[in-house]
Amino acid sequence: MATAGEVGSPTRLQGKFKATCVCWILGFGSLVAWNSMLTIGDYYYSVFPKYHPSRVLTLVYQPFAIGTMSILAYHEAKIDTRKRNLAGFILFFLSTLLLIVVDLATSGHGGIGPYLGICAFVACFGVADALVQGGMVGDLAFMCPEFMQSFFAGLAASGAVTSGLRLLTKAAFENASSGLRKGAMLFLAISAFFELVCILLYSIVLPKLSIVKYYRAKAAAEGSKTVGADLAAAGIETKEVDGKDQERLTTKQLFLENIDYGADLFLIYVLTLSIFPGFLYENTGEHGLGSWYPLVLIAMYNVWDLISRYIPLVDCIRLESRKGLMIAILSRFLLIPAFYFTAKYGDQGWMIMLISFLGLTNGYLTVCVMTVAPRGYKGPEQNALGNLLVLFLLGGLFCGVALDWLWIIGNGSF
Repeated sequence: MATAGEVGSPTRLQGKFKATCVCWILGFGSLVAWNSMLTIGDYYYSVFPKYHPSRVLTLVYQPFAIGTMSILAYHEAKIDTRKRNLAGFILFFLSTLLLIVVDLATSGHGGIGPYLGICAFVACFGVADALVQGGMVGDLAFMCPEFMQSFFAGLAASGAVTSGLRLLTKAAFENASSGLRKGAMLFLAISAFFELVCILLYSIVLPKLSIVKYYRAKAAAEGSKTVGADLAAAGIETKEVDGKDQERLTTKQLFLENIDYGADLFLIYVLTLSIFPGFLYENTGEHGLGSWYPLVLIAMYNVWDLISRYIPLVDCIRLESRKGLMIAILSRFLLIPAFYFTAKYGDQGWMIMLISFLGLTNGYLTVCVMTVAPRGYKGPEQNALGNLLVLFLLGGLFCGVALDWLWIIGNGSF
């Protein structure tokens, strides 16, 4: 497909800063609902103390995310990105509202019925995550790298902001009647609001920015069929072009050429999710911070994960070597024995330092891989590669969540 009219070069177009901000907010909205679920884990532990909610809900979430993403990655060239992303944000919005409804209907009481209902909506979060994250990464892969970096910074910011708010709500409601529940409902309400904002920004604001129209029109000229609805929303007509102009590498070829980048993302998140968040809630023991301890650990991880996603903006300290990335990622696995011995023998200061380093390396390496991998490809290929990379990322998340259970199996904590 190609544009019917000409679109200027990106050096003469307006809206890069605004587009970067919108990408940040869309990244924030892509994970704020799920991060709210993780952050209010102490509430769910008080309501469902025997059901390991932090681990179980994460394990429910991931199969639906990776299963949906596998289907979408296979059919990415035929799926309209606009419809896909809007469907994801709407599903996030509705699922978050229904979580509030379930809690209100049961008056915050436990039991297997409400727990299964929560699990069902968490599964919807997984589907929505695959729709949005794969769709957005594929879309941003053929735009300037700053948009991709900003989107992933927004993903991390959702964790940092929810952790900060959780500390504030715990302090505000700690001595109040049903304080945990009030804080949890406030979190879910805030999440629903941001999902609504994302729906409006993606559907109305982003398509009309000049620089975004340029990149989407360029991708259409290179044969992309996924941007048609977004270009139509911006008032740009498209038309078919010769088959030769639509030639592109197959998904299999892209997979083989970038298998090391996929392995990078898989290994990053296998390690991270084997520790975060289940280990922090159930395997770090009792310390001076008491019930604040897991919340502080999660907050420190999220803050350093956010900060580290801006480090690659500095060219001289951005890691681009394929071999260097793999060495750095494999070196992170030394953190497993470090966490084990720190939980067993160390004090809370050492654990806070370790979890901060986990967040620092997670965010930095993720952005390095995601911004380097799409270089040198045409728009349709970059969209396909973006979907493949997200599939590897979600695969790492799923395996990490499964391996996280080994901590409690080893301790005989069932």
